[in-house]
Amino acid sequence: MKNNRIKDQHKAQTTTKTNRFQIAVAATPDIKDGYTHGLRALGAYSSKIKLPSHKKCDGSVDIDAHTEARHANSSRWDYCFGVNDEIYFVEVHPAYTGEVNTVIRKLQWLKTWLSTAAPQLNALRVKSRHPFYWIQSNGFHITKTSSQYRLAIQNKLKPVAVLDLTSDE
Repeated sequence: MKNNRIKDQHKAQTTTKTNRFQIAVAATPDIKDGYTHGLRALGAYSSKIKLPSHKKCDGSVDIDAHTEARHANSSRWDYCFGVNDEIYFVEVHPAYTGEVNTVIRKLQWLKTWLSTAAPQLNALRVKSRHPFYWIQSNGFHITKTSSQYRLAIQNKLKPVAVLDLTSDE
């Protein structure tokens, strides 16, 4: 009996601590079952995120997959992940001139969804920094002199090949 209590105490001490990101995900009905450790929700795209340390990652969610049933006809955003109690939202999408409006629609959907269906996730946004990123899936193909390029910049959505957060310690 005493041995079992010691094992239970050890198990409780070694389990991972729940973080604010994980709590916010659990409180969001659309994605409550979508939490994954590290950047696993991004699958192969996780290589497009550079973190100061993977130990600082609070977890990730595939927003698109977990909101598809409820928001089937919407232009949904792809992913979110937490780092040191801050949240980042990434859309992995082809960076073509003709896709700028699509990504902006997805951003508009995300902002509405955050304010109406995910207020706890929304509260994790860092006000001093823009948390929304467009990660190009196959190179940058937007004409820099186009109105679409200017529109992407105005919306703070210039596509990047890799989201590098290593200098954000």
